[in-house]
Amino acid sequence: MKAKATYWQRGETLDYANATEEKIEAGEILTIGSIIGVAGTDIEPGEVGSAHIEGVYYLPKKEAAEIALGAPVCFKDGAVEDFADGEIFAGIAVAKAETTDATVLVKINAGNAAKKA
Repeated sequence: MKAKATYWQRGETLDYANATEEKIEAGEILTIGSIIGVAGTDIEPGEVGSAHIEGVYYLPKKEAAEIALGAPVCFKDGAVEDFADGEIFAGIAVAKAETTDATVLVKINAGNAAKKA
């Protein structure tokens, strides 16, 4: 028996239900299973909105961390740092970040295979 699929959407965004009692603001970083998303709009409690799961974003970087171009990174305690097993995968750094930088440019959820290396 052959398996079939039915096209739904491009997959750059997902519907995200706000199960909290606080508004999620546009641009807020969300954890979605083992990856991250970025809220595309404000999402009121109990409502559904968009979560971007592709794209390149400036994300807050862990203080004093240096991140190399192409390094897999994770999202932990509200900031990005070098990937470690068991952490929420954020993506691949698309620019080097110095220890003094507050942010790092990340292609979110890209390079999922790299995190297993």
